[in-house]
Amino acid sequence: MLETFNFRVILEYMPLFLRCFWATLWLSGAGLLGALVVGTLACGMRIGRFTLLSWAAGAYIESIRSTPLLVQLFFFYFGLPSLGIRMSEAATGILALTLNSGAYMAEIIRAGIQSIPHGQVEAAVSSGLNYLQRMRHIILPQAIGVTLPPLLGQAIVLVKDSALLSLISLPELTRAGQIMTSERFMPAEGFLTSALFYLLIYYSLKALTHWSQKRLIYMQT
Repeated sequence: MLETFNFRVILEYMPLFLRCFWATLWLSGAGLLGALVVGTLACGMRIGRFTLLSWAAGAYIESIRSTPLLVQLFFFYFGLPSLGIRMSEAATGILALTLNSGAYMAEIIRAGIQSIPHGQVEAAVSSGLNYLQRMRHIILPQAIGVTLPPLLGQAIVLVKDSALLSLISLPELTRAGQIMTSERFMPAEGFLTSALFYLLIYYSLKALTHWSQKRLIYMQT
């Protein structure tokens, strides 16, 4: 198989793959940052005291989790312009990643908060701490240790989901493989190179997950 594998063409297209690699990183990074903000807000609304806000957050989370990311992406890309809302391809892709991953992160954060023993919350209330103080000093520091590994796992899923952005012609890693295949008709070389770059991102995030877990164990001992 390696006899027919053209490494020279891969080297020729390497500048394209590197540009698309960095594009994947910043698109995923922007989507991840937005998802953390949206997920935290949605979680706060979901577990808050205001029924209307809790219902709105629940409707958002359930509607996003029950529909495929591809459908959401196409709605933002094709549906919003028909409603008079126009955005660039990059903004559309980041919005889709943000809202999709944010719904899952909201549930991860909510599970982490609800894993805190209720006795600790009651003790904080009896000590005179208000809601924000309880969240800052009692609940969130413990919830971070529970939620960080699954949040990093969701970050890995977000990076892999960013491959769908190639369908709206964003220059990311999967798009680079498509370009190489269409110009040279070398799908094995093109998509294997894309996969290797995805593996690089995956193992980097996996190493970050292991490092953060060790740090949390060290801080708790």
